[in-house]
Amino acid sequence: MASDSILADTAVKGVWARSAEAVGALSVSRVRPAYQQVADQLLELILSGSLASGDRLPAETELASIFGVSRSTVREALRGLASRDLTYTTRGTTGGTFVARVQLAQVSDYLETSIGLMSGTDDLSVGDMFEARELLEVPSARLAAIRHNESHLASMREAIDREVTSRGRVVKFRVHRNFHSLVVQAAGNSLLSVMTEPVFRVLQSRFLNPNIPEAFWGQVDHDHEEILRVIKAGDGDAAAIAMREHLVRLRPAYGKPGD
Repeated sequence: MASDSILADTAVKGVWARSAEAVGALSVSRVRPAYQQVADQLLELILSGSLASGDRLPAETELASIFGVSRSTVREALRGLASRDLTYTTRGTTGGTFVARVQLAQVSDYLETSIGLMSGTDDLSVGDMFEARELLEVPSARLAAIRHNESHLASMREAIDREVTSRGRVVKFRVHRNFHSLVVQAAGNSLLSVMTEPVFRVLQSRFLNPNIPEAFWGQVDHDHEEILRVIKAGDGDAAAIAMREHLVRLRPAYGKPGD
């Protein structure tokens, strides 16, 4: 009898082991906490446009009933969305929780923080950042040649004039960076500015080479003059080529030799 019991126990354990192995081989997702599941579904509604900026969410009690969870679970989910600046809460008779309107500056700041944390690691190299710059700024220069107005040209002219008279490594980088920002602005696509500005700022704060000779900045000034000339002429192809060549020459200004 004892041996039968041992055999039965061994068989049960074998079945459980095979079941566990089978489940482990399946493509399944871990069950997330209830508040996270509520937050994820609300986020999906926001991203899909079902909930738009300014829309008022149902009250906590109503949300709890809709999701079949407690008010504390709903409150935790809303707290998580608010921490990401996706919702905000006001008090009073007209108060409640609303879908936030995300500002472009907020997105840019968030990207800068995230890129800064990843930069210099295996996740994100200086080379990756320069490749991204080329993908963003070369088309921007092409668009700037087509979409610019006189105020754009005047701002770029002023930026170049400041470059020539600027002194100091960081100051020079800042005014040279400003020219690139103005080119992106002239492209007439606000999302391009949101994506490029964080890269500019991280490169300046973390990777600016301290041993750049003065002659290097003279070449940069010359490149900017050429970019401005072809943008003013409305030559999109030439503007794209000039920006691409300029970015290649900029590479020694960042990181360590061999990066």
